[in-house]
Amino acid sequence: MRPGARLGLPHNPRSRSFAWSAMKLTINGTPRELPDDAIDPDMPLLWALRDVLQLTGTKFGCGVAACGACTVHVDGQAQRSCVTMLSSVAGRSIRTIEGLAEGGKPQPLQKAWLAQQVPQCGYCQSGMLMAAAALLARNPKPSDADIDAAITNLCRCGTYPRIRAAIHAAAAELRGARSAA
Repeated sequence: MRPGARLGLPHNPRSRSFAWSAMKLTINGTPRELPDDAIDPDMPLLWALRDVLQLTGTKFGCGVAACGACTVHVDGQAQRSCVTMLSSVAGRSIRTIEGLAEGGKPQPLQKAWLAQQVPQCGYCQSGMLMAAAALLARNPKPSDADIDAAITNLCRCGTYPRIRAAIHAAAAELRGARSAA
């Protein structure tokens, strides 16, 4: 099935019979409007983020949702933005790596990432962090098996043991903060 067909979009979204207006999204907590002359409903979310909104922290890796470098949160769920059509996220809340820090301060996951020396080349890191943040939001005490099941992103540098250690460290810090509150 071609992208957009499930939503009833015509094959040629630029045809004059198709009336597409400015799309509204919430990106990192800020309402944004994408003008119709800058977007195509069948455009992957990744390209709208990078090329239209200039949010370049989300990376292109493979284009087929295999590597996870493009992972963002859509309504709190980790999604691969390279295969998520823009039309499927209209009106929804998107969080990118640029919005992961809270109040401009690194969150426990980002601090643990640095403490465990996870980044090597760094290319996969934004997607890896977004996948890990989604995991911790739904599972405050993940096991190694939980981490392995949730983090399907690829790291060419092979820092998987450090990634797992950073997720466990962040989870412990987050649990401590919750119990202290």
